[in-house]
Amino acid sequence: MTAGSIAAYIDEARLWSRHVEMAKIGATPAGGVHRLAFTPEDTLSRRLLLGWADARGFQSQIDDLGNIFIRRAGIDADAAPVISGSHIDTQPKGGRFDGIYGILAAFEVLEAMDDAGVKTRRPVEAVVWSAEESGRFDIGCLGSQAFVDPSKLPAIFEKRDGDGTSVRDAVAAMKRGLPKLGQRAFRSPVAYCVEAHIEQGPELEAQGKTIGVVTAIQGQRFFKIEVVGEAGHAGNTPERLRKDAVTATIPIIAGLRKLFHDPADIVRFTIGRIDVVPNAMAVIPGYVMFTIDFRHPDEATLTRLGGQIETVAREHAGPCDVKVTEIRRSKTTYFEGVVPETILAATERLGYSYMHMPSGAGHDCRYLAEMCPTGMIFIPCWKGISHNEAEDATPADVAAGARVLAETLVSLANR
Repeated sequence: MTAGSIAAYIDEARLWSRHVEMAKIGATPAGGVHRLAFTPEDTLSRRLLLGWADARGFQSQIDDLGNIFIRRAGIDADAAPVISGSHIDTQPKGGRFDGIYGILAAFEVLEAMDDAGVKTRRPVEAVVWSAEESGRFDIGCLGSQAFVDPSKLPAIFEKRDGDGTSVRDAVAAMKRGLPKLGQRAFRSPVAYCVEAHIEQGPELEAQGKTIGVVTAIQGQRFFKIEVVGEAGHAGNTPERLRKDAVTATIPIIAGLRKLFHDPADIVRFTIGRIDVVPNAMAVIPGYVMFTIDFRHPDEATLTRLGGQIETVAREHAGPCDVKVTEIRRSKTTYFEGVVPETILAATERLGYSYMHMPSGAGHDCRYLAEMCPTGMIFIPCWKGISHNEAEDATPADVAAGARVLAETLVSLANR
């Protein structure tokens, strides 16, 4: 670590204690965190963060979807800021580091800059992006999507959770639990964006590397497959007359597994949800719905394999009908240019081991990349486990990522 470096002011103990405090909000008996978007737990976590910001004298703003921006002023008040952050919300019974690490690392950088008396030309902001996880409203990155493309806001506001609560009402309820904040406009200028995150995969730990310099967020395609048969009496309907949707679904899934098998282990294919109707012991299932989450960094592969799903499903459906609906598609987002170059330079200057790697998971940076130069920093997580109460990271790795982030943000803020 170079003498006089801003990284020297990153306080490992302070950063770790912030994680410990945040993990108490929504803590589960198994050591994880259950903190869904816009719930009282989300609100309480934001209040805790805003209290720390207020104690430092940082300015805080909020936009119409609840994204929060905590600013340390720059010399040029009119310069577009450098922003860094992630999300507070978790998946149901999620972990202690997914999302919140990126926020706390960014906030630690603001505190380190204060402690060091560093002045930057541009303002630097720690950001809380709302509802990144899909655990409550079945679609993720709501806050970053709306910030980058405000035309999406009306449709986002109308989305509802399993209890029928709309995003509009959930945001309003959360805001009532927060102190009065300044108003931030959607798509307000941003010079650069950097997001720090746990890897959520095993590669850094397996390779013995401290930092992942993220090259891309791989593309995603999400499908809903409906297998329509005919419900009937389990005891009286002979095999020749059955249209059993479950019996048809089994070979469909087997065929899809064969289609998506990849000896190079780059394809990510997941059937994450299966619904059976009427789901009764003595009734032949008349309907099955299952979802496909398909990811790959190459657009041609996404198109080629995704385009064969319906053909495979129909070939194996037997007497049942099949309907294939693509729910969503996201192209691969590439991180190139000044931001990843600055991350790499900071990592090398600090002497950390590193590797270049794509992200298999989606992140808010996917959307920020549409409006400004963007990049990501990964740190290892234990056994690559994430979206799980066992998710873990070490204080040393948490601090290392924050040091790289600090060097990166200060460098970008002085461009």
